[in-house]
Amino acid sequence: ILCSVGVSILIKLARRRKVSYLQLIVWNYPISILCSYFFLNVNLSHFELTDLPWGVYIALGVLLPSIFVYIAKTIRYSGIAIAEVAQRVSLFIPLLAAGLLFHEQISINRILGIALGFLAIALCVGWQKGASATKDAKNYWLYPLLVFLGMGVIDVLFKKVATYTTVSYTNSLFIIFVIAFFIALLYLFFWLKLKKHRFDWKAIFWGMSLGVLNFGNILFYMKAHKALPDNPSVVFTAMNIGVMSLGAVVGVLVFGEKLSKINKLGLLLAIVAVLIITINE
Repeated sequence: ILCSVGVSILIKLARRRKVSYLQLIVWNYPISILCSYFFLNVNLSHFELTDLPWGVYIALGVLLPSIFVYIAKTIRYSGIAIAEVAQRVSLFIPLLAAGLLFHEQISINRILGIALGFLAIALCVGWQKGASATKDAKNYWLYPLLVFLGMGVIDVLFKKVATYTTVSYTNSLFIIFVIAFFIALLYLFFWLKLKKHRFDWKAIFWGMSLGVLNFGNILFYMKAHKALPDNPSVVFTAMNIGVMSLGAVVGVLVFGEKLSKINKLGLLLAIVAVLIITINE
């Protein structure tokens, strides 16, 4: 929970110090790659390259840095609280996909939870105080919506990766981080050359700090599931509700973000939706 919200806080602080979003995101990946290799027992000798699901890997490699940019934009225009809700409520997209694409049985509780989740995101985007009066009004709903949809697709793809038996999940994660780093470098190259922006040395430090928090989020989530193997719903509930609640508290109390009554209702519905899904599981 702390690492997840810490990512948003770091992005918020980096913005205040005029650190480039894109360059910040690029330099997060070398740390994620190194940490994955040393902490997740990566072994690249136990599989053939031709057996790997490269299509899914490349799709994730493109989506991960792209969605990171939209998360940064959401934090800029809508705040940490809305950014965290958009990311957490996106979990309902893979739940919906499980029924529509993978033909899993969907219970009434799950349908209700998914419906409340979509309603929650609708109430959280585009309703910020004063948003309609600014020239950037569309950014208040567009970026959170892109984060919601993008994170949902990423979750579906990661669940697809988990089904492959020819390669371990940790090996897949390492390979995906490597691909994401090279894709992010390509973004950076074109951004510097075509847009004529300057290289930001500060972004290397901020990006590496982001990489530590980003990897910590993944590592401790996996350790939580290992520590409570018989209670995955406890981890699921604590993670999602904890992140949304702490994100709202930090956003409002520390950074002075403004939430409308509709936003607050959306946050409450998101928490209720997670609880309903947990009861189902």
